[in-house]
Amino acid sequence: MATFNQRDLDTATELLRAITHPLRLSIVKFVDEKGIINVNKIYNTLKLEQSITSQHLRILRGTELVDTKREGKFIYYNVNYDKIVQVKKALQKFYTKAPAAAELVKR
Repeated sequence: MATFNQRDLDTATELLRAITHPLRLSIVKFVDEKGIINVNKIYNTLKLEQSITSQHLRILRGTELVDTKREGKFIYYNVNYDKIVQVKKALQKFYTKAPAAAELVKR
């Protein structure tokens, strides 16, 4: 039976909390569609205030769901797919235990 560790599960929880906010999810979807994109393009296209966009991007950077690259005065963002795979693996380990836990509750 697959096992999970609490640290992996805590990380997955933190990342899910970050990505499930509607604005952050919109930002991640947009960045995913565009590949590498400038912060100005994000807030102009999504019609968000620059300060709000920066606040949500800071949270996404903090959880490493997006990576940044600076070129001169511009910052470019892209989705960190490795981090998303890490979350998926942590949740899969947890999920494989769910049927066994459900059987214990039935008894």
